[in-house]
Amino acid sequence: MPSIFSRIVSGELPAYKVAEDGRHLAFLDITPLVEGHTLVIPKKGVDYIFDMPADELAALHVFAQRVAKGVQAAVPCERIGVAVIGLEVPHAHIHLIPMNKVADMNFANPKIKVPEARMQELAAAIAAKVDGGSGLKEAPAAGESAAAPVPAELAAQVKGLQFISESEAPLEAVAYAAPGGDLSNAALLKLLGEPADAKVETVELTQFLRNHTADDGVLGDVALSNRYKSLQMFMKQDMNGVKVYRVGSEPQIHAYALGRLLDGTLAGFKTVLTET
Repeated sequence: MPSIFSRIVSGELPAYKVAEDGRHLAFLDITPLVEGHTLVIPKKGVDYIFDMPADELAALHVFAQRVAKGVQAAVPCERIGVAVIGLEVPHAHIHLIPMNKVADMNFANPKIKVPEARMQELAAAIAAKVDGGSGLKEAPAAGESAAAPVPAELAAQVKGLQFISESEAPLEAVAYAAPGGDLSNAALLKLLGEPADAKVETVELTQFLRNHTADDGVLGDVALSNRYKSLQMFMKQDMNGVKVYRVGSEPQIHAYALGRLLDGTLAGFKTVLTET
């Protein structure tokens, strides 16, 4: 069952985010001990922090160091206290707590209530102080996608290809600055700039491309079929969790073939299917 943190990672739940990269996320605790109390998590769901592989645990702490310095620069305090409890939420996380005395780190203390406007102010102030940049991107407005730079190799693989359904449509290389983890349909549609009530179906990439990778398929051209084979191999080898999302309803369906790059970007291609 997804935890509250994995739902934040997927975009299903909101959070006062202060920093992010491809593998990690930091956001304000909504039931803090003090103002600026921040949580740092890996985007990949791991219950117990010390079950993480050594390299991933080290990377999490390096990310936490950057965030801690941002918190200290934005919130007046003597030190940033660090705590790992491991019992509250079944998703590994580190507490970063601005402190002026040891008692500020006592989890038996009553939690404080910080108004929403102040939480937003704190999040913005911390994000602005994170060394090297927070990594956060503005959320897309309604109807706009969260587009990111398309890798050159992906663009070259897709260039000039046409997808044949009941009509022909070009393939377009795309990339999106996506939250980590599995995306809910609502989060996916928002990311793609599609209507919030659009129908979403998923198909395996090999199944989706089967008529285009076959030498005797719909393209009628072995060279083009080989290009589709190359594209399919590239996506399966260089991306994680590749899926094809069919968005919308007949007669025209938007198809997005997407997977994760190493930096967490969601990338692939999109096209339009005509089906009656």
